[in-house]
Amino acid sequence: MASEALNEPAEIPRELNRWNWGAFLLNWIWGIGNSTFIALLMFVPIVNIVMIFVLGAKGSACAWRNRYWRDAEHFRRTQRKWAIAGFIVWALVIGGFVALFFGVTAGLRSSTAYRMTMEAVQTSDAAIAQLGAPVEGGFWISGNISLKADGAGLAAMSIPLSGSKATGRVVSRLIRNKGEWELRLVVVTIDGTTTPIVLVNEDNVVVPGAAIGI
Repeated sequence: MASEALNEPAEIPRELNRWNWGAFLLNWIWGIGNSTFIALLMFVPIVNIVMIFVLGAKGSACAWRNRYWRDAEHFRRTQRKWAIAGFIVWALVIGGFVALFFGVTAGLRSSTAYRMTMEAVQTSDAAIAQLGAPVEGGFWISGNISLKADGAGLAAMSIPLSGSKATGRVVSRLIRNKGEWELRLVVVTIDGTTTPIVLVNEDNVVVPGAAIGI
C-alpha cells in the first residue's frame, strides 16, 4: 500500500501540521511508535543535533504519511498523548539530575572535610582580614571524597566564600588515616586579587600566584 493512500487527504491538513512536542522530546522512541524510522538518525553523532529540531518541525507531517489514522481527531489525540509522555519523561530526567546534584552537594557540605576546611578559613586572621567577618561558605561547592575499608581516604574541596568585605574561594586537600582526617593543603584566593593566602601546606606544594585547581 502506498503511503499516500493511508489517509485522506494524503497531505496533512494545515490545522494538524504543527510543532510536534512528542517527536521533539522523545525523538527515536516517537519515531518507532509512529512508523517514522528516519528518527533513528538520532543515533548518528552531529546529525542528531539537527534531527531533533527536524522532528519537532516535520514530525506531524511524517506521522500523518506513515501511519493510518481514522480521522483528524484520532491523529490529534494520539500526538497529544506522545507530547504528554515526553514532558513527563523529561520532567523525571531533569528532576533526577537535580535531586542527584542536591544530594551530592548536601553530602559534601555535611562532610568532615568541608567542616575542617571552613574552620581553617574562619579561624584565620589573614583570611578574615581580607574577606571580612563573618566568613561563610557558598552554595556551589565541588569536590570529591574517597574512602577505603581500612579507614584511609582522600578528599579535595573547592568552596566559594563570602565575607563582609569580599568574596573568594578556598581549595583544600585532606588525607584520612585510621579514621582521622588531616588537612594537608588549604589555600584561599580573594576575588579580584592574584595572590593566594596559604593557610596550610603540609606537603610543601608550590603554590603559584593564582588559585589551585582540584
